[in-house]
Amino acid sequence: VACLLFIAWFLLHAVIYMLPIGRVVSGTYLRDGTRLKYKINGLHAFIISHILFITGYVLYKIPVRFVYDNYIAMATGSIFFSFVIGFCMYTHSFYGKHLLALGGNSGNPMYDFFIGRELNPRNGSFDWKAFCELRPGLIGWVMINYCMLVTQYENHGVVSTSMILVCVFQCWYVLDALWFEEAILTTMDIVHDGFGFMLAFGDLSWVPFTYSLQSRFLVDNPTQLPLWFISIIISLKVFGYAIFRLSNLQKDKFRKDPSHPSVRHLKTLKTYRGTKLIISGWWGMCRHPNYVGDLIMALSWSLPCGFTNLVPYFYVIYFSILLIHRQLRDEEQCRKKYEKDWDQYCKIVKWRLIPGLY
Repeated sequence: VACLLFIAWFLLHAVIYMLPIGRVVSGTYLRDGTRLKYKINGLHAFIISHILFITGYVLYKIPVRFVYDNYIAMATGSIFFSFVIGFCMYTHSFYGKHLLALGGNSGNPMYDFFIGRELNPRNGSFDWKAFCELRPGLIGWVMINYCMLVTQYENHGVVSTSMILVCVFQCWYVLDALWFEEAILTTMDIVHDGFGFMLAFGDLSWVPFTYSLQSRFLVDNPTQLPLWFISIIISLKVFGYAIFRLSNLQKDKFRKDPSHPSVRHLKTLKTYRGTKLIISGWWGMCRHPNYVGDLIMALSWSLPCGFTNLVPYFYVIYFSILLIHRQLRDEEQCRKKYEKDWDQYCKIVKWRLIPGLY
């Protein structure tokens, strides 16, 4: 039943994705000169999901604590489903002419299945990678949090301040990602990485069932926080979000229109390719300011759980390792892309993540 529920959730979002709502935009130019079209309606899916959840629980008394009671079973089902998606994507890459991912076309079946052989697997206008990146897993994470909030109330007769903070913060994070959905089209996941088991597992299993560990923990460990600590946590969240969003907006605006009044003052380093690297503003402080903001927000999600258990801090620990690895991988790609110009850039923008430390 748990596995069927997960599949039903996936299919629901596949249907929403194909509805004639939202916008259709062009992605970045790929290495073969093509430019794919993408459906942008993640915000619609987010709103529809909330309407269905509220209607189902309030009007029809659907037992949403099923998610809490079958958390492990649903996570296991999602892993199995990710294997199925990975196998289908790998098989699909051999039929017809498809642009293959540089890193996933090694000739080793196991490795290519894991990394993803095809860059942008599609069936008609349905883009599997773009769909999985932001839809069933990310929105599912928010819905799981709500199920945990309801379960805490049913178990204890109260919703703790810590649970409210976690649910609000993480809902805010997902809403922000969907509000700026188009920005994902320039990310490494979409432009460079193939879509195989690794991304399918990350999107459909890892995100919803590990990122919701804080709310899952708080069901059994409700914590009422003092006002001074709440104020510190909220301030940390807002500070991290400001760095994350403002730096991303600056980068995206510069990519789209370098002459825009908000970014034309930025200092740049011109590369031999004719492109420019930003060396001032947010991107002059360090090479990945958006990662710094992301990590600060991650910490603000864990702090409401207190300091008695390491489990709620799994996300921020894992995320630190992930972003450092991604930062190193990004810089390896940039060094190949810009050659000596990248070395010059690194001399100007010295810090990778945290100015003065790393």
